[in-house]
Amino acid sequence: MSSEAIGSERKPTLTIDGLTKDFAGLRALDSVSMTLEQGQIMGLIGPNGSGKTTFINVVTGFLKPTMGRVSIGDIDITAWPSYKIARLGLTRTFQTLKLFLGLTVLENVEVAAVSAGLPRKQARERALNVLETLGISEMADSFAESLPYGQERYVEIARALAADPKFLLLDEPAAGLSELESGDLLQSLAAIPGRTGCGMLIIDHDMRLIMRLCNRLHVLNYGNTIGEGTPQEVRRNPAVIQAYLGASVQEAGNA
Repeated sequence: MSSEAIGSERKPTLTIDGLTKDFAGLRALDSVSMTLEQGQIMGLIGPNGSGKTTFINVVTGFLKPTMGRVSIGDIDITAWPSYKIARLGLTRTFQTLKLFLGLTVLENVEVAAVSAGLPRKQARERALNVLETLGISEMADSFAESLPYGQERYVEIARALAADPKFLLLDEPAAGLSELESGDLLQSLAAIPGRTGCGMLIIDHDMRLIMRLCNRLHVLNYGNTIGEGTPQEVRRNPAVIQAYLGASVQEAGNA
């Protein structure tokens, strides 16, 4: 294959089309559609109970959709098991941290790389590279149980990156962080697409982080899409302001 042909190949897109999820008669997601390109950072925001975590759970195979389609490029991954989806290049973090407290930071990330299919030696190299990407190499030999909460968040992100994903879905990575810690996290997250090429979808209620970090925003309310666009467009959307942002969005945008 010529270099021109290689350069012309399009990177796969994560495409969600008409995603719907019902729970015992309650519609948690109602025909939600979205596309995420590699290298893009998209924010998924909305009030508590709007369906954000359900959306990630369905996309990543932890829940089966009632209707709709999820695909990476031309591959339909709808209702695939989560481990198979992760092997294809779609990984996620959780609101509740799932670290191995008796292992070091490096070992935690290495285990994730092994789980993604890498042999031990390559997994160690991948883990070291991920820690460097996030700027936390100095934490490598620290035991997870000894870390403060903010640093545990970084390790959870590092574990998701250890699978070398095409797309990374982060569920409230800034939850519980101070304003200073959130600012540091923003810098680390902003560097990931440029260093790894992956696309990121981020759920968070930290509007200062979301408005500065994301290229685009997608807004849910009661399982329905009520807005999508750049942070500037969403900030001016009357439906979004009424349902979620209110006056705080102006503070986040002007700070």
